[in-house]
Amino acid sequence: MAALTFDGIEMVYPDGTRAVADASFSVDRHEFVTVVGPSGCGKSTLLRIASGLLRPTAGRVEIDREHLGYVFQDATLLPWRTVRKNVELLAELRGVPAAERSRLATQAIAMVGLDGFEGHYPRSLSGGMKMRASLARTLTLRPPVLLFDEPFGAVDEITREHLNDQTQALFQAEGFAALFITHSISEAVFMSTRVLVMSARPGRIVNEFAVPFAYPRHPELRFDPEFAALSGAISKDLRGVHV
Repeated sequence: MAALTFDGIEMVYPDGTRAVADASFSVDRHEFVTVVGPSGCGKSTLLRIASGLLRPTAGRVEIDREHLGYVFQDATLLPWRTVRKNVELLAELRGVPAAERSRLATQAIAMVGLDGFEGHYPRSLSGGMKMRASLARTLTLRPPVLLFDEPFGAVDEITREHLNDQTQALFQAEGFAALFITHSISEAVFMSTRVLVMSARPGRIVNEFAVPFAYPRHPELRFDPEFAALSGAISKDLRGVHV
């Protein structure tokens, strides 16, 4: 059963920009689907439509927005709140009692490896730690569907790989359905069960690649010849849609 379905999605902005054209695909439960494509092709627009932040010009979306997590490009932490208080925020907004949201935050902080930093403020965290705190905040309510909008694009390559390792481990442990947006082909292949290639604007899904590697995926997988071959095939497709 699909956790998220796009059916014939079209998006035309008020200025006449046609961002997305006839986008149709599903993300099943316990599936990690990544979308890659040229800049400005409508990848993030799809996430905003899925979350309800945008209403499509045409088409249909099926998703449970009451139980949805969204990880943004920026960590969006509140600077006046500690890591713990930032992680508790979504549960607090849902009216979860203080003792329960503290328990949920403790679990989420441990899941992302931030134990010992509960009392720190965002200004004292590295970029990677801020993104882990953002991920923990999203995980507090254990959403069955997570949307990721290029969440690791602003950190250095080694930190990004560590965050990839951690996120795919969380995916394996939690079993959520994920729709992930990235410009990194290596990241897409390492994380995903499927990779979708989107055309230049107006964005359409023009190809899809099944990723055959079993979880858990170890860092050494990035040097495997089969990994390189699949990454190369996706890269070739992307060069084609840039034309």
